[in-house]
Amino acid sequence: MLKYKPALLGRIACFALCLFSAAVVTAASDEENPPVAATVPATEQALPAEPVTTIELGEDPPPLATIDLTLPSDDLWDRIRHGFGMPNIDSPLVLQQQVWYLARPDYLRRVVERSRRYMYHIVEELEKRGMPTELALLPIVESAYNPMAYSRSHASGMWQFIPSTGKTYQLDQNWWMDERRDIIASTSAALDYLQSIYEMHGDWHLALASYNWGENAVARAINKNKAKGLPTDYLSLTMPSETRWYVPKLQALKNIIAQPQLYGVSLDAIPNQPYFVTVERPANMDVAIAARLAEMTIEEFHSLNPAFNRPVMPDKGSPTIVLPTEKIAVFKANLEAYDKPLTNWQAYTIKKGESLVTIAKRHGLSVAHLKQVNGISGRMRVGPGHTLLVPAKGDAMAANLLNVNLPVAKPATRKPSAKSVKKGRKAAPAKKHTKPKPPVKKKPAVKPPRAGN
Repeated sequence: MLKYKPALLGRIACFALCLFSAAVVTAASDEENPPVAATVPATEQALPAEPVTTIELGEDPPPLATIDLTLPSDDLWDRIRHGFGMPNIDSPLVLQQQVWYLARPDYLRRVVERSRRYMYHIVEELEKRGMPTELALLPIVESAYNPMAYSRSHASGMWQFIPSTGKTYQLDQNWWMDERRDIIASTSAALDYLQSIYEMHGDWHLALASYNWGENAVARAINKNKAKGLPTDYLSLTMPSETRWYVPKLQALKNIIAQPQLYGVSLDAIPNQPYFVTVERPANMDVAIAARLAEMTIEEFHSLNPAFNRPVMPDKGSPTIVLPTEKIAVFKANLEAYDKPLTNWQAYTIKKGESLVTIAKRHGLSVAHLKQVNGISGRMRVGPGHTLLVPAKGDAMAANLLNVNLPVAKPATRKPSAKSVKKGRKAAPAKKHTKPKPPVKKKPAVKPPRAGN
């Protein structure tokens, strides 16, 4: 009979215990994570594997249509809206101005139609300088986009420069021309001025107030508020009523242009392309001849070349003219084929014993037209030695004399005598002229060109 040693029995018991523990652990694991095969229906397990299908690729499909947001709009209004950069102001004055403009749709339509010639050039210049494009609306406030506008304070042109500020910004004002009315020169000067006063104040609303009221006046108003511990923004300053309404007018126009549909306004599109370009001209060229060669009316020619005071354009300064882009080719072709004199005016020096009446009659003009051509107002004394501009061919140019930019001088009228009043007769009233008076001019410092020069 065999006898087991105690040590051997302990080892056998330990081995049996390990086997039992492993079996228990395996059973528990199978309950928590049953085999995947057990969850699949028998029918699916029995199906054979399907072959993988392949797709034959032909030509590359067409690219998806995209929109290039960098392309410029065909409508200049969109370009202007995208360039708005001034902070908006919210004031009852703005609302009042919006009501004023919206109540006058015919006025807005006329102003917008007039601006079509000039707006593209102004927007181009603003963008070159990085300036807000709502400034392109400023000439509506200043002059209703009329380059011949003239104010009681002697401000002239689309941007309404007074004589002193015009001289500061190198705008020539002489017997021959007034560059405050020049489209290109005055725009450049106006934007130079606006840039300067913006850099002075660091605020566009204060810059606009300075443009209207003067930078020194605005600076004094700011200092007064600072001394009182008051805010120094545009709406907080004490200023004249004209300046108080100035920025709200521009803001009202900006609001209308930004959302015309909201206000029931229909804006005709303005082509986003140049309306005009400059072209060189021969020296001493008549305004009427230049217009005829460009196949334009005198009125249209003057709308682009409003700076000339006389019916002849001298060779002073830069001998260029402004023409619509579509007229450049026809102007150059007609000029090349033109074989007649380019000016029909000449200088005439008044002799002793001569009067304006006799000179006008000799050249087939009325006295009023002779005064108009030469910028002679009722206060000027004209006598022997004074040089006049007269037609070179008698009355051949008389029809052209209305095509200058100065108003006809008012004829002198006599007051009714006491004798005529007693008899019940009334003197005929003087006719009123709707055009503003030009500034009083002294004897021209520059003599007119002589014929053929």
